[in-house]
Amino acid sequence: MSSTPRSGLRVLRSTWSSLPEPQLLAQCEVDTYRASGPGGQKRNKTSSAVRLRHPPTGLIVIAEESRSQHENKAKALRRLWHALFLHLRDDLPAESRTPDALAAHPDYHAARDPTGKLNMNAKNPRFWPAVGVVLDVLHAVEARVGEAADLLGVSTGNLIDFLQTDPKVWQEANRLRTAAGQKPLR
Repeated sequence: MSSTPRSGLRVLRSTWSSLPEPQLLAQCEVDTYRASGPGGQKRNKTSSAVRLRHPPTGLIVIAEESRSQHENKAKALRRLWHALFLHLRDDLPAESRTPDALAAHPDYHAARDPTGKLNMNAKNPRFWPAVGVVLDVLHAVEARVGEAADLLGVSTGNLIDFLQTDPKVWQEANRLRTAAGQKPLR
C-alpha cells in the first residue's frame, strides 16, 4: 500500500474522514489491473487489483491480495480511510490543546479505557480516529512525546505503547519527530 499526500498542500483530515464510504469513493479515481504473483490462473487473467487515487488529498492506496475486485475495492477504501488519519493533520487551536479539551474530543474520548489509558488495537473501529488525534497533538507540540502525553492525559509509556500498536502509526510518529528535529523513537 502506498499513501502519500501531495507535498506542499495543506489538507485537513476532517474534511474527508467524516464522509460516508460511497461519497469518499465517488471522489476517487479507481484503477483496476491484473495483479501478478501467486493465486492461480484466475488471478493472472482477471483485473482484480484495485488502486484508489484521492485527488483532493493526493493519497493513493492499493489492494491486490484477493482474487475478487469487489473485496479489493473494499480493502482499498478501508486503507484510504486509515491513510487519512495517518497522513493528514487537523490543526489544533491553542484552546483545544488542553488535557480537558482533548479528553472530551469525541475521537479521543471513545478510545480511552475506564482507567484513562489508550489501550486498543488497530482492529477496533475507534483506533484510527484516535490515531488521528494523537498524531495531531504530537504534530502540535513538535513531536515531543512527554508533552503530548501530558496533554493527552496518559503516561509517556502508554503513549509510546499506543504508537507502537501499528507499524504505520509508529513510522508516522517517527516521521513527525524527524521533521521537528527530534530523534526517532526506538
